Amino acid sequence: MEKQKIVVAITGASGSIYARLLLQHLQKLKDQLFEVSVVFSDNGKNVFVFEEGEDNYNNIPFNRYNNNDFFAPFASGSAKYNAMVIIPCTMGTMGKIAHGIADDLICRAADVMLKERRKLIIVPRDMPMNLIHIRNMESITLAGGIICPAMPSYYSKPKTIEELAATVVNRVIDLIGLKNESYRWGE
Repeated sequence: MEKQKIVVAITGASGSIYARLLLQHLQKLKDQLFEVSVVFSDNGKNVFVFEEGEDNYNNIPFNRYNNNDFFAPFASGSAKYNAMVIIPCTMGTMGKIAHGIADDLICRAADVMLKERRKLIIVPRDMPMNLIHIRNMESITLAGGIICPAMPSYYSKPKTIEELAATVVNRVIDLIGLKNESYRWGE
């Protein structure tokens, strides 16, 4: 299996635990990865530090890019990144992506993934949803993106908040196409 290049974008929706767990899982799966790049929106950084702490933010083991750095490699399709995950994704970011507004690195990279027909996985956490949110999800899905709401599953009988959040993260890892040991229905 060819090693993958992944972009992880973190926006200002509550649910930083999902981003932290994904980054921790990707670190454990590094033998399957060529590169992991991380970009935070300004609010994404603020919420991450508020929910997870400064240590978790400063100890991210991957290359980080500023959200206004249009020279980041994944701002171009020629860099051939395999997948992008926006986790958690605000409804505002999702709306910009759905309407082709690429005014920051996160939205530009998402636009690149869609135009290059590569995997764009969006993990919205906000709820309830209004009709605008639902239509934006439809537009992204029709353009080839994957909407994977942060809706944990319970059939693995998680005992901690981290185990519960990991049910979403494991699903994201499956969608990326990485081999991952996790609970499987029927096993």
